[in-house]
Amino acid sequence: MRFGKTLRQSTYGPWKAKYIDYAKLKSLLREDQPDDDDEPWTEEDENRFCDEIFNTQLEKVAQFQAEKIEELRNRVDAAFAKLKDLSATEDGKPKPKSDVETQQLKDLESELDGITNEVKELQKFSNLNYTGFLKIVKKHDRKRGDRYKIRPMMQISLSKRPFNSEQAYSPLLNKLSLMYFAIRQQLEGEAAGDSYPLDPDSQAETHNGERYTAHKFWVHPDNLLEVKTYIMRRLPALVYSQQSAKEADANEDPTITSLYFDNAKFQLYYKKVEREGEASSLRLRWYGQLSQKPDIVLEQKIVHDNGSSEERKFGIKEKYISPFLRDEYKMEKSVQKMERQGQSAKDVEEFQSTADAIQEFVRTNKLEPLLRANYVRTAFQKPGDDRVRIAIDTDIAFIREDALDRSRPCRDPQDWHRADIDNGDMTYPFKNINQSEVSRFPYAVLEIKLKEDSTGKRPAWIQDLMSSHLVHPSPRFSKFVHGVASLFEDYVNRLPFWLSDLDTDIRKDPQAAFEEQEERRAQRAGDEQIVGSFLGTKLGSYKPSKSSPVSKSYLADRVAAESGAAATPQSGAERYRPEAAGGEEAGESSEAPRDYGTISSIFPNFSLSKYAKAKRAREEAPALPAGVVEPKQWIKNSGPLQIEPKVWLANERTFLKWQHISILLGGLAISLYTAAGHGTVAEWMAISYIVVAVFAGCWGYYTLHWRRNMIIERSGKDFDSMVGPLIISTALMLALILNLVFAYRAVLEHPGSGEKGAMNGTGIMGDL
Repeated sequence: MRFGKTLRQSTYGPWKAKYIDYAKLKSLLREDQPDDDDEPWTEEDENRFCDEIFNTQLEKVAQFQAEKIEELRNRVDAAFAKLKDLSATEDGKPKPKSDVETQQLKDLESELDGITNEVKELQKFSNLNYTGFLKIVKKHDRKRGDRYKIRPMMQISLSKRPFNSEQAYSPLLNKLSLMYFAIRQQLEGEAAGDSYPLDPDSQAETHNGERYTAHKFWVHPDNLLEVKTYIMRRLPALVYSQQSAKEADANEDPTITSLYFDNAKFQLYYKKVEREGEASSLRLRWYGQLSQKPDIVLEQKIVHDNGSSEERKFGIKEKYISPFLRDEYKMEKSVQKMERQGQSAKDVEEFQSTADAIQEFVRTNKLEPLLRANYVRTAFQKPGDDRVRIAIDTDIAFIREDALDRSRPCRDPQDWHRADIDNGDMTYPFKNINQSEVSRFPYAVLEIKLKEDSTGKRPAWIQDLMSSHLVHPSPRFSKFVHGVASLFEDYVNRLPFWLSDLDTDIRKDPQAAFEEQEERRAQRAGDEQIVGSFLGTKLGSYKPSKSSPVSKSYLADRVAAESGAAATPQSGAERYRPEAAGGEEAGESSEAPRDYGTISSIFPNFSLSKYAKAKRAREEAPALPAGVVEPKQWIKNSGPLQIEPKVWLANERTFLKWQHISILLGGLAISLYTAAGHGTVAEWMAISYIVVAVFAGCWGYYTLHWRRNMIIERSGKDFDSMVGPLIISTALMLALILNLVFAYRAVLEHPGSGEKGAMNGTGIMGDL
């Protein structure tokens, strides 16, 4: 269907005059005239067309969308004020349920329905006009592109007027979700089901009977390594499938190929883009190269009206794919194999019903392979714990797999896949095929799946990552939709909203992103508090953070701050201490540069105290998954004790060294004590040397047994200890210093006895 016809059929009556005048633009472009028309395209014609599309049509659409968003925002705020008036009595306490007028709540719900429907119409309006502008400039560049190309200018203009961006609608949808939740809980009570309002920025999914919420983000290549290391410190990397472990290099992340299905009318694509009613997608998925005979899975994902989704899937061999798609094979051999293996009748019946349902889905919608998505996946998950599952897809490439053009098909119509790619073991970036059939996605895709409890709480580190500058939220992103929009633009008349974000730089300033997220959190927390007071419960709490949880390098910031300290002495401290607004905190921040170069200046929250070390050890200790207990005996200690003789000899040799030191000091001390007179300095020094000698002998004996026990226990601790040598060295040094001091004082008190003292000293040393 041509876009002009789609535009006429999809126009919302009350806003008809606000849509792009596609017919007028085609007329200015002379679309109805043949390419070999004798009348040339002049500079004046180009200026007239550009003035109409940029200054008239684009401004008209963008202005109407901005005005309508503001109007809807005011209506939502007014409805929220009504709900707030119903939420509390004069003393501020929640009203009993019987006091709340049911009719008022129903009227308010009807008002919210009207607002919601208008928000949906505005989203369609934005999407349709966005597609129209891209379609008409593409026609222009094809027809007049020999001299003028305006598509890049249009993409820049659209990115500056993001009327097709999901970000404009998120605040409205969040507030509407909260109000619907409050009214539903009040009218239906326990029958309402959910105990926490749904987050419009996430998608609910069901796997094996468990409900998850999926959050999707784009990651710029400059931030990819930082995101991976941030996650890696908290979740271990996961081998995504057994098949990837069979590859030549099992340490590498697996390459995943997804083969998506649709028909010539792109019905599955339109349902996912328009998000009306139940939308389904179908794909074949395998790991690695097809020539390696991997396990192939046929998956159908169904997205329901309420935004939740579920999956149906089963494994199928490569040789049965074509017969299955042609409705010539009913998976009979797989069913017979399951019966031979003794699987339960319930499992066999469930498998057969899944296969029949997917086959009926293929036959009814006349589906065929249309698009290939190839990407490398890095997965993170604790073994045995599926509460947090994270996947990062990189090197994403989309490839045409269709046979829509029978004269030049990309795929053999009689085959289910492109043999040139799979037989040639082609990999990213697929330079050996026609580049018009390939589209490479410039970013990595981060997907976080959480099994959230009834309170909707998330791990703090997950919340920090989701709100950081490292990721760009793209809640409704779909590889299937993006691949079709990128490679089949001439075949479809609706484009996804996130295409406009590809023309902008998704990197953000850390502080600006943090402040923006804090503002959103505070606004949502305030709304939840009002809804909680209406229900007499507490939905959530909000505490402002003092600094961005995931920020840029602190060392780089400090160096930059210090380099500018001469011009603005307090600017660096104020920049990195935003909470220091005055008083005592402001005084502290002004003195911050004095500590530059110390541990506390580089790591402000780092402490070397015993309490801090113990606390860090407790916090950094990894939490064991559910059902896993720490073993009483490690595997390394389970075998027989095998110690080389040289280990025992080294321990005994150390003991003998200490005894040698003890004997030397003891002999010196006894000789000095024997030669010294009663009450002299030499006598006291001899006694001190005896004490040191005894300590050296005891320390050697203690070290012998301490190290012997460590060897038997197979301890991984260090065998060295600085306590004994440090005590002995300090004692000897102190004794020598005291000996020198006492001898010097004796000389000063008896000047005439210096020669005699020297002779006595010589005699004593001679006796020694």
